[in-house]
Amino acid sequence: MSEEEKKEIRSCFMCHRTEDQAGKLLLLPGGITVCGDCMQKSFDAMDNPQIRSMLNLQNLTNMQNFPDMGMFRMDGADVKAQEKAPEKAQKKEDARKAVRPVFDINDLPAPHRIKAALDEYVIGQEYAKKVISVAVYNHYKRVRTNTNSLDEIEIEKSNMLMIGPTGSGKTYLVRTLSRLLDVPLAIADATALTEAGYIGDDVESVLSKLLAAAGNDVEKAQTGIVFIDEIDKLAKKQNTNQRDVSGESVQQGLLKLLEGAEVEVPVGATSKSAMVPMTTIHTKDILFICGGAFPGLEDIITRRLTRSQRMGFGSNLKDAYTSDPDILTRVRTEDLREFGMIPEFIGRLPMVFALRKLDKDMLVRILKEPKNAILRQYQKLLDLDEVKLEFDDGALEAIAEQALERDTGARALRSVIEEFMLDIMYEIPKDDNIGQVLITRAYIEHTGGPVITMRGAQTPLLRDTGMTDA
Repeated sequence: MSEEEKKEIRSCFMCHRTEDQAGKLLLLPGGITVCGDCMQKSFDAMDNPQIRSMLNLQNLTNMQNFPDMGMFRMDGADVKAQEKAPEKAQKKEDARKAVRPVFDINDLPAPHRIKAALDEYVIGQEYAKKVISVAVYNHYKRVRTNTNSLDEIEIEKSNMLMIGPTGSGKTYLVRTLSRLLDVPLAIADATALTEAGYIGDDVESVLSKLLAAAGNDVEKAQTGIVFIDEIDKLAKKQNTNQRDVSGESVQQGLLKLLEGAEVEVPVGATSKSAMVPMTTIHTKDILFICGGAFPGLEDIITRRLTRSQRMGFGSNLKDAYTSDPDILTRVRTEDLREFGMIPEFIGRLPMVFALRKLDKDMLVRILKEPKNAILRQYQKLLDLDEVKLEFDDGALEAIAEQALERDTGARALRSVIEEFMLDIMYEIPKDDNIGQVLITRAYIEHTGGPVITMRGAQTPLLRDTGMTDA
């Protein structure tokens, strides 16, 4: 048989597909041919920490230094991507090192220092910041002690449940905490979780995200933080005869994760498959933080409080708690059970605290005080055009008032600013002579225009909302 005929019938050594079926084949030393799919699956399997330790490979990139790797070739393959791969990996590593955490869990600071660092980014919510600072401090002290012997006191972990209206800063608080600490963070959406066997993500997918955030380092992932948002969407459905695959069933599935158990999770994927390598993660040292808005919980708390009041001249009125902005701070376990959370799930979240609804003063502070405040972001954008952007106090109050009307918390601030900054961001680059723009309350309320100062001019020009000369 000729060489050309042999080439035509070449097949993959692993899946036995021909070159017509699997595409161009890799030619390995010894005349072995492997398709690209099987080669990729082999490298994915070698990324498993257990297999990697068996092969004594600390990193798969070390295989680039093997002398035999130069013998691999793919007919007609473009090698430019392989040449650029080390450069891209080095850039990612440099970017990761550039962002240094403030604290190290091996030398964890006191709770008041953690809270002081949070104060630079999160405005208000003093009680919530104090609770989460103490909880993180105690949790990582517990991780470092690692008491496993029977003659020592074993410290149990304290998972947390944050309750607060939308836009109050639940996700932002956890994300900021993870930036301050050198720990991996996984943020999962509870609405995407379903019972095993149904379309959607299994509960183990939250650990897969944590493992990916830790760079597939199991030991690092086992000391990370998992934040499950929209946990209130898992409440039991009321008055339904259908199977609740995305509510109570998911609460049942999360019990073992919250308590602490060895769970097999896929590496590099969110769903289990025969072709995806698996690894085992123990959740006993993973801090779980759950958060949700729990709409309607205020009414449940109010009904409980009004039922407990005695009758007569000394009793409170039925509407005594309807206007209480801190009604969520009075939450109890029985209120969460009436909302639809099962008792076993609530029992594994011993620390329950509420975030306050943002008022006008807090919104004004959020606009200007944090390190990455919204106003500073726009000032930076215009500073790139060598234009100074300023806001007077009346404009800040007007922005906060309009944000309160939208009732979506701090998220409403950006939407309000985006509206009135549209014309400014569009018109300013047209004129290179503009040196300063002052936003006033009249411009926010559409009754006037911003105050614009030209470069070298002593008196400012008043502009209308369309950014035209007055």
